[in-house]
Amino acid sequence: MHPTHDPFTRRAMLRFALAGGALALFAPGAFAEQLEATPRLTEGPFYPYNKLPLDRDNDLILVGDSLTPAVGEVTHLGGRLLDNSGSPIKDAVIEIWQCDAKGVYLAQGDTSRRDRNFQGYGKFTTGSTGEYRFRTIKPVEYSGRPAPHIHFKLSKGNRELITTQCFIAGYPGNARDGIFNDLRDPIERELVSVDFKPVEDSKAKELTATFDIVLGRTPVDRDHH
Repeated sequence: MHPTHDPFTRRAMLRFALAGGALALFAPGAFAEQLEATPRLTEGPFYPYNKLPLDRDNDLILVGDSLTPAVGEVTHLGGRLLDNSGSPIKDAVIEIWQCDAKGVYLAQGDTSRRDRNFQGYGKFTTGSTGEYRFRTIKPVEYSGRPAPHIHFKLSKGNRELITTQCFIAGYPGNARDGIFNDLRDPIERELVSVDFKPVEDSKAKELTATFDIVLGRTPVDRDHH
């Protein structure tokens, strides 16, 4: 099941509002000439460097051959990886990691509290359209982070492209979260805010979420210019 793309509509409206309508002065299509780059955010302490699961696919709900799903609101998370001209980027590896429904990460190693049916980490390689998809759970808050979030790390070959996080749009805890509030620009906050919407006619009450990631110039690019 693929998320329905609604690319950049809400952030475009916000940009227009903040500009006081000045965008109307531009020729049609001028706004789309260069997309806003997704902001970089801290990797944090919980990337599972020494605890990568044996099962590293893009379905975090089921581990290995287990038929017991993870606890949480099942979410079909996807989107596209684009450059700032809107062209798709293929053959990029997208890694995600997040805490389980109990607020525990794989890297914490606390198997007594952790949901062993939640993979906690997943990986996907983009195709020619730049699209990616994961089946995971809606993120939850935990001690120290009042804003539920999912971590993303992107690479291509031996080159890291970006590390960032996505958040639940409009979640009350966002306003109290230090990482979210490091983003002073409301547009940057919008770029990492994602709507988690009910999947139509889903008897299991599954959700869908779209997070399009736009690359600006990478650190390597900047070093060479």
